[in-house]
Amino acid sequence: MCWSATADLAAGTGIAAIGVVSVSLAARRPRDLPLAALPFLLGAHQIIEAAVWHQDGGTGPATLAWAVVALPLLAVWVPAAVLCAVPPHARHRLLVPLALGAATASVLAYALATRTVTAEIRGHTVGYSLGLPRAELIVVGYLLATIGSLLLSGDRGLVLFGVLVTVGAAVSAALWRQEYISTWCAFAAVSSVVLALWVARRREHGPSPA
Repeated sequence: MCWSATADLAAGTGIAAIGVVSVSLAARRPRDLPLAALPFLLGAHQIIEAAVWHQDGGTGPATLAWAVVALPLLAVWVPAAVLCAVPPHARHRLLVPLALGAATASVLAYALATRTVTAEIRGHTVGYSLGLPRAELIVVGYLLATIGSLLLSGDRGLVLFGVLVTVGAAVSAALWRQEYISTWCAFAAVSSVVLALWVARRREHGPSPA
């Protein structure tokens, strides 16, 4: 696949627009709003990466903004949003992914505050470097928090989204090892269209329970 500033901008704009529709559909189910907003967040994230392309990588504001969304924000947003959306009886099993997400986000936020994140254009992908110690453990915690919460949700639509994102993670790791985080986030953004369909189906059932 070929990534570029134009591809990121076009995909990001389209996915963000779907996110706006998703949020509007979730108005009758307030507990679904954090998940409904995820396509918009991921679409905006791709638009930010278009700015990274235009500044030719480096350490500018666009690079930092991209890293803030990709690293600490998503690590805690996804498990918290899933916990909000599932029925009360299913929430207890999502406390572990949420705790992992909070811990991982704290480590990543500290790293971003004390280190410099760098973006490098590598052909048709972007590689990001933060020089994290024990990066493998942080990646495991991140994936268990985000993908794990989706797979443990018990909701078929969210599990499907989790499976798609898992496949994206595996493909990214296999084909674009140095640009893993960039390509995985792109897969997640495209896959988030499934969330918009999930929100549309949920809307038919009316307001969410407390």
